[in-house]
Amino acid sequence: MRTIVKGKNYDVPERVREYAQRKIGRLERLLDDRSDATVELSVEQHRNVQDSHIVDVTLVIHGQTLRSSAAAPTHQAGIDDVLDKIERRAVTFRETSRVRKSSETVRGGGRDEQEAAGGSGDSDEAPGRVVKVKRFAIEPMFEEDAVARMEELGHAFFVFVNAENERVSILYRRREGGFGLIEPVVGGEYTKGGPIRRSGAR
Repeated sequence: MRTIVKGKNYDVPERVREYAQRKIGRLERLLDDRSDATVELSVEQHRNVQDSHIVDVTLVIHGQTLRSSAAAPTHQAGIDDVLDKIERRAVTFRETSRVRKSSETVRGGGRDEQEAAGGSGDSDEAPGRVVKVKRFAIEPMFEEDAVARMEELGHAFFVFVNAENERVSILYRRREGGFGLIEPVVGGEYTKGGPIRRSGAR
């Protein structure tokens, strides 16, 4: 992985540069030699002192660009914050790429099975019967990434594996606004009307 630390109208102190390079190094386990990481630091004097130090990180992975930014009292604090964000995006990207390849194989197999059964998909649909089965690979990701993906697809719901607890989750759009999250539990109790439960809550 190639790493560049630079300042935007700002001379980066050597200690901050070394700190950024050391921290960005933790992404090496997720990336390869073809990946690029750029850390751009700046200071905006007109902002509140608590968020005057800006850190922008850009990753280029297999031709795809991931960006994240943070504002903090110091560049070191901003680097810590933005690295947490970009690392989660990198994990999601890696898992999504792997699962997408698997999903393409699954879809191809489904077409072959339909043709082998002599079905064209145009059959009489009787009420109360399951007339179609669709299989797809579930992608591990964090809740905020699932929301972004569902928004991108324009779907009313989205099924994914929560990367924090490895549970199958169903994200859906509420009529009142916002989103709801369903976490199926085999043999568990049915709950209704409660607020969305955040990961890690008990």
